[in-house]
Amino acid sequence: MDFHAPHLVEDFQGVLQVFSDGSVRRSATFPFHIPVHDDSAAVVWKDCLFHNHHNLHLRLYKPAVSPAKSKSNLPILYFFHGGGFCVGSRTWPNCHNCCLRLASGLGAVVVAPDFRLAPEHRLPAAVEDAASSLKWLQAQALSEDCEEWLSEGVDFGRVFVMGDSSGGNMAHQVALQMAAGWLEVKPVRVRGFVLMAPFFGGTVRTKSEEGPSETFLNLEHLDRFWRLSIPEGGTADHPLANPFGPTSPSLEPLKLSPILVVVGGNELLKDRAEQYAKRLKEMGKEIEYVEFKEEEHGFFLNDPYSEVANELLLVIKHFITQKSY
Repeated sequence: MDFHAPHLVEDFQGVLQVFSDGSVRRSATFPFHIPVHDDSAAVVWKDCLFHNHHNLHLRLYKPAVSPAKSKSNLPILYFFHGGGFCVGSRTWPNCHNCCLRLASGLGAVVVAPDFRLAPEHRLPAAVEDAASSLKWLQAQALSEDCEEWLSEGVDFGRVFVMGDSSGGNMAHQVALQMAAGWLEVKPVRVRGFVLMAPFFGGTVRTKSEEGPSETFLNLEHLDRFWRLSIPEGGTADHPLANPFGPTSPSLEPLKLSPILVVVGGNELLKDRAEQYAKRLKEMGKEIEYVEFKEEEHGFFLNDPYSEVANELLLVIKHFITQKSY
């Protein structure tokens, strides 16, 4: 027996395995049985390279009806997928179905970028890639030879950024960068942000984190994702994890764009999402908090054609309409 052979130290449902020598094994198999929805009559899609150096792609979705036949140019909605910064892809069935539904239900062009994943690429890699994907959109807006699907019928002045779970955290980080003037994307104008059950953390447990566990998520998952994604030596109070941690910069001076926070009432992350909205509201920020009482994590992502998903689409559509003018 080779006592020096690498042994397994972290395992997320076989999709992500980390070994004692630091090596990582990823499975291409999606961990849940979610069929791909055929919405080709309503939405068309294609992939584009947006970051040459890191070989990162994004997926564009647009309503099948020609923009020329629409009453006005379509808004653009960015969607950052979840997965604890460690797993997930624009190609996963749940993400793909979600973006199909967002494009058809909101009448928007949806942009779903991939980003580097931890632990191979710890934070802030994912946030850097999110910013790069928006710089790509800026380049399209400024180019005379831009991506064909963005050459007409879209409104670069009505862009919204949405993220689910860790993607919601990324949307928050992008909002901070823009408010601080670190990320400039003119003539693109980001009008607002939609944070779906944003994955925030902290060393002190919240009541909702203490359980009960959800169907697809438990406290062990949350802790593992933070262990694997936070910069080496950091804790769940790191500024990239906890917006109100002991070393996190104050958000009070920032002029943040409007934010919509959505969470399920039975989510482990509910209390952190609610506290986030409450704290920003107390600072005078323009923020709206909507809770779907009986829902768990991923209720829209994993079933975007359900009745409750339709209700959520109405909430998002109202937010987009309100903040577009």
